[in-house]
Amino acid sequence: MTEIPKKKITLEGLKKALRLYKYIKPFRVEYAWGMFFLLGSSLASLAFPKLLGELVSSGNANDLTHNINRIALMLVATLLIQSVFSYFRVVLFVNVTEKTLASLRQSTYNHLIRLPIRFFEKHRVGELNSRISSDITLLQETLTSTLAEFIRQIIIIVGGIALLAVTSWKLTLFMLAILPPMMLLAVFFGRYIRKLSRQVQKEVANSNTIVEETLQGIQIVKTYTNEFLEIARFRSRTEEIATIGMKSGKYRGAFSAFMIFGLFGAMVAVIWKGSTLMSSGVIDSGQLFSFVIYSGFVGGTIGGLAGIFTQIQKFIGATEELFEIFGEEEELLSDNNNITHDETIKGNITFKDLSFRYPTRPDEEVLKNINLSITENQLVALVGSSGAGKSTIAALLLRLFEPTSGDIIFDIKNSRDFSLSSLRGQIAIVPQDVFLFGGSIRENIAYGKQGATEEEIIQAAAKANALEFINRFPDRLNTIVGERGTQLSGGQRQRIAIARAVLKNPRILILDEATSSLDSESERLVQDALEKLMAGRTSIVIAHRLSTIRRSDQIFVIDKGSLVEKGTHEQLLRLENGIYRNLNILQFHDLS
Repeated sequence: MTEIPKKKITLEGLKKALRLYKYIKPFRVEYAWGMFFLLGSSLASLAFPKLLGELVSSGNANDLTHNINRIALMLVATLLIQSVFSYFRVVLFVNVTEKTLASLRQSTYNHLIRLPIRFFEKHRVGELNSRISSDITLLQETLTSTLAEFIRQIIIIVGGIALLAVTSWKLTLFMLAILPPMMLLAVFFGRYIRKLSRQVQKEVANSNTIVEETLQGIQIVKTYTNEFLEIARFRSRTEEIATIGMKSGKYRGAFSAFMIFGLFGAMVAVIWKGSTLMSSGVIDSGQLFSFVIYSGFVGGTIGGLAGIFTQIQKFIGATEELFEIFGEEEELLSDNNNITHDETIKGNITFKDLSFRYPTRPDEEVLKNINLSITENQLVALVGSSGAGKSTIAALLLRLFEPTSGDIIFDIKNSRDFSLSSLRGQIAIVPQDVFLFGGSIRENIAYGKQGATEEEIIQAAAKANALEFINRFPDRLNTIVGERGTQLSGGQRQRIAIARAVLKNPRILILDEATSSLDSESERLVQDALEKLMAGRTSIVIAHRLSTIRRSDQIFVIDKGSLVEKGTHEQLLRLENGIYRNLNILQFHDLS
């Protein structure tokens, strides 16, 4: 879980935090009733010590049994009211909490998934997942239960001190001079001990990491004869844990002694002072009894306020983290899958003076003044060394990024004039590293077309040469592929990805090193499926292995971000000292 930074409580920070109340607004009636029951239960808790004191006074004064019974019934009624009010307060706040939590998580996820790729390049998945899980839970706790608890504590402190002052203002001043400072010291003392405990937990986690890494990589440890190095590392870590633990033990012992002597001593001092006032006839025993209970209420609540303020500090930090995400501009996406005639792509592609720099690397020009044309239904190949910019071209076609300068033209229309959803809806990509969701084969294939029928899914699997292995599984299309498709081989994953692309039926197909990591048999099956998929559509193949692109209508050679050669396989082989020719020589040792 990501540690939430604490922020100073400022007016500006509180204003930002209050903006989150729009998620509670739809449930404001329930929230208001929750506040009503909170107020009622808090006032009832304040009445309880007062009535107890009156009960003690009545007994000491040998008052009538009728009066004692009346006060006892009032106490029972107060407890009943407090119990009922507490029940409805908890139920209402939990209802509001759960509804608001769901709404806030949905809003955050809906916003995240609409953000452009450049945002995800700057943030780790774990960090973003934390925003949706732990941070929002913290925000929600503060918006409901923490605020409610803060209001309850203020009522008890103000009401309790007021009732104490009515009972005896002299004893109240004496109590306020002793008990609250003791409670605050206990809180800060306890916070330091918890800090030491967190250090111990952190060191234990680090030591567990050493154990996990060394056992997972035990072959490396042994082949490099580093057993004693790892033993020393683990010994150092465990000794550090012991040192911090012993230091923590000293402070825990001191804290225990402080609690016994300081807090209980403060209560003894208050009772002593109250007893002297009682002996002087200023207060009676019942009032002293009520006073002691109220003092405990007020002192404990003042100590609890420190925890509330810590929670609010974390809440402000989490709010700022969340607003950073909400401040990011979304992509303009459409939920309508119907592509209009004006946005239908035939498959002609033209790059005009295209240049590109990644937002995270603005000083590095990845593509430089690219000019090329692709005719509909052509098979073209992009060739070049790693890092030349081939995959970047694929990302620009999908408008995952926008060109730094220049234009991409589909048919006669600039890519910027298409809606993102309609453009991406007509382009499919089959990457080298296929990502499959952890569900069934059916769900992964159907991801290419929402609402696909069973027959369409089976036909797509057949065209992708995937039915032959799917039907060997007992559950066939219902077979669970596991996280990222780990239950399938590389060739099987590729064919599922091809079936997904077949179902999408794109006008433009991008194959990014789709067969480079497969064995010969898998490559033959995948290549056959790809040839079926490429028929009748514009296909762009990104490849290192030149054997797969010899029949391309055009081959574009990219070197260090520039288009340096273009032509057919035979034309490029005739270029003296050409990059493509040299790559062929390296791969095949001949010019055939």
